[in-house]
Amino acid sequence: MRTYRELFRTPEFTPFFAAVSVQTAAQTATGLALGTLVYTRTGSPLLSALAMFGPSLAQVAGALTLLSAADRLPPRAALTALALLSAGATCVQAVPGLPLWAAFAVLLAVGAASSPGGGVRYGLLNEIVPREGFLLGRSVLNMTGGVMQICGFAVGGLLVTVFSARGTLLIGAGLYVVAAAVTRFGLTARPPRATGRPSVRETRRTNALLWSSTPRRYVFLALWVPNGLVVGAESLYVAYAPGHAGLLFAGGALGMLAGDTLVGRFVTARWRARLGAPLRLLLAAPYLLFALRPELPLALAAVVLASVGFAASLLLQERLMALTPQELSGQALGLSSSGMLAMQGVGAAVAGGIAQLTSPATGMAAVAGLSVAVTLALAPGLRDRSGDVGGRLPVADGSPRASRTPRTEETT
Repeated sequence: MRTYRELFRTPEFTPFFAAVSVQTAAQTATGLALGTLVYTRTGSPLLSALAMFGPSLAQVAGALTLLSAADRLPPRAALTALALLSAGATCVQAVPGLPLWAAFAVLLAVGAASSPGGGVRYGLLNEIVPREGFLLGRSVLNMTGGVMQICGFAVGGLLVTVFSARGTLLIGAGLYVVAAAVTRFGLTARPPRATGRPSVRETRRTNALLWSSTPRRYVFLALWVPNGLVVGAESLYVAYAPGHAGLLFAGGALGMLAGDTLVGRFVTARWRARLGAPLRLLLAAPYLLFALRPELPLALAAVVLASVGFAASLLLQERLMALTPQELSGQALGLSSSGMLAMQGVGAAVAGGIAQLTSPATGMAAVAGLSVAVTLALAPGLRDRSGDVGGRLPVADGSPRASRTPRTEETT
């Protein structure tokens, strides 16, 4: 699969793409509305931030208990139910006079319950598109997610001004219902990828199995830690340039868009194997410049350049799928997503703590240095040894298997 046209001609990809896009817009707009509502009631920046990003933190708890559902529930039914659950919870949060503790209880409960959603969603993508098209499809969803977040924040801010925060929450609930309808009527019913009932015990057992493979363990760590530390640097944009933080965030989005486009669409399999390590270093290295406290133009250039390196995650996710049996792909992708969210929170805390003791510029440079160090430490375990095993790809236990097509002929 080489082109976007081929991707969108793939049966079911278009409704899948539409449902994911609408749900991302709903999450962004309702998050902004809820954060605004909480800040208006409490005047607390901390509670407002938790209202916006609390569900991401709650997903960590779900990842430890509920992820086995990602492969053990019918994908269409699971995604439809999760979208409707979000719609109902959003309506509850829009109720006038709802106690603050109840709003947060609903928020955290939905965040935990939604933790298998990423695994279900991207495991389904792995079924909709051919295996060699996963990277292209994932890159399109990444790019669209960034665009929909930008639009969601912009339009959400306008909706809050025109319709109030509660009115925007109700509009967001309507978007969740649309996403549920597109999922239900646009996708084909598929059986679960794995047998058995979802349970806490099964989640932990499968997480342990996924973690037990040394090649997979290196991929998970490379997805979680360097990325999370760089997000920690991004969390200091407001403190570094209070009047221009939005410009830095926009520059980061532009860099991510460029990287995902180049890697997802134009880089061949041979070059993907070669570019993985340089992209992982590019993700953090430009932030070292912040130790010199650069002026805004140079800082913006560094941010754009560094954000191209986020495309390394696409290559790592593609490798994770090559290392994981099909029946565990949903939980593997869910564990990857939850771990990234958790490490982003850790990265923000580490960067913020350093900045509190020193300065925002020093905090950004420090976590960038840590990210580079972790990337270099993980490099030996991430070297592509496919050539050493005759072009075969390793399976779940790290042993080689025959590749369906020569790696040098695969393209996106």
